[in-house]
Amino acid sequence: MSRWSYFARRLVLAIPVLLFSMSLTFIILRMGPLDPVSAIVGTNNDPGYRRAVARSIGIIDAQGNPIPLWRQYVAFMTDLLTFDLGQAWVVNRGSDVTELIATRAPRTIWLGFWSVLVALLVGIPLGFYAGLRPNTLSDYSASFGGIVWRAMPNFWLAIIISSFLVASNQLTGGAFNWSTWIVDTKVITAPPLEDLTDPENLAVAIKQILPPALVLGSSSMGNEMRVGRTAVLETVNSNYVETARAKGVPERIIVWKHIFRNALIPLVPIITAEAFILIGGSVIVEEIFAINGLGKLFIDAAFQGDLPLAGSLIYVFVLLTLIINILQDFLYTLIDPRIGYD
Repeated sequence: MSRWSYFARRLVLAIPVLLFSMSLTFIILRMGPLDPVSAIVGTNNDPGYRRAVARSIGIIDAQGNPIPLWRQYVAFMTDLLTFDLGQAWVVNRGSDVTELIATRAPRTIWLGFWSVLVALLVGIPLGFYAGLRPNTLSDYSASFGGIVWRAMPNFWLAIIISSFLVASNQLTGGAFNWSTWIVDTKVITAPPLEDLTDPENLAVAIKQILPPALVLGSSSMGNEMRVGRTAVLETVNSNYVETARAKGVPERIIVWKHIFRNALIPLVPIITAEAFILIGGSVIVEEIFAINGLGKLFIDAAFQGDLPLAGSLIYVFVLLTLIINILQDFLYTLIDPRIGYD
């Protein structure tokens, strides 16, 4: 089987997974305890207004008869598959869902980028360092740190760090405030992400995102460190490494060309799985750190019964998950050409 035939098959197999995921989403959101009409009208109990709202969101027809659930399901799936995401019912009612997602997405992407970067730059080097020095103080310290970081729940760590930042601001009388960056006695407030070409604004944006990024990347950091250490230990004792040493290959070349490259193979699913952690973890972290990204938007949509918005966000998350799974297999073939497509 050729590479492109394999990926074409993966794309075809992803279709039923997508359909099943969105069908389950519709059942949970539409048949759950939340009444979208009550969420929209609030305390207004005017029957005529309630009927008008129910008609506008496709629950009843023009004659006031309830639209069957299967027709609502067909309309829901058709709109998603054609990327006609519609308008929000409750959150910013009447706003285009695509515009809402496009407005909030840069903040979540910015958070996700630094979360992945923190995990990669800390977890993998520590794991490789510990694996090259087994049963030493460095190995024990790195292993213990990885277990601690892995064991701490995101929501708990987020609350601890946010409380520490608030306390540090109070203890210093406002001299230290994590939400601002002081340059030559000039206080720069939180910049929009569009202004990141300015070095000062970029510094502020990085400074503000590091605490939530550390929280979001902590679990991945611990995983990468532990798996990286184990992979290096297994690779160091492999036959091809011993053969290279017997041939007189310099240790530096053995480490970089043979050990590190082969140790990366088991790390591929760990690194790509970070996307799943970011998707789920950002919902909690954004809520705690008041980051108005996609995670916060999903919480608002889910709790307020906004079916088009919540369903569209889940649709985007599922699509990203499927794409990352396919990308993971592609990375496998690049790192290790011995892996086939059968």
